[in-house]
Amino acid sequence: MAIDLVLDPPRGVAPVRFGMTLDEAVAAVSGWGQPKVIGPYAHMPSITVSIDLDRVGFQALLERDERVTAVELWWPGEGRVSTTRVLLDGNDVFTTPADEILERAAARGWTVDASNPARPFIPGVTLAFTRETSQEAPRDRHGLPTYFTSVLVGNENYK
Repeated sequence: MAIDLVLDPPRGVAPVRFGMTLDEAVAAVSGWGQPKVIGPYAHMPSITVSIDLDRVGFQALLERDERVTAVELWWPGEGRVSTTRVLLDGNDVFTTPADEILERAAARGWTVDASNPARPFIPGVTLAFTRETSQEAPRDRHGLPTYFTSVLVGNENYK
């Protein structure tokens, strides 16, 4: 089953929206399968609702007041193919070159902070990307993976 996960900063990643309760987040992703609920623990009060979508990881993070504050998605890994796409403005975040994703974000008028090229982010929206992996992956001229390996979506005030 092909799934398109559309990044919708600063609102969430449908069907998960920021501000949802734990029960709402679990219900929202249950159509994809049985999610795992992790936490809270004494040493880590946050809660994570996690599900695998054809090797693409999806986590709804409930970090304050037991409400969704962010969604994190990660790449299935080098050489793995997935029918799940993670889309930002119609471009798949994990199969479109990272530099192209950032260029399109800047053209949209978003401020791109690439002071750490392995972890660029777009403040205020909030989108935070990772270009780190221990796997053998295609690399750009600076030695960074050509493609993003994860993306976090938060609201305008996410920290």
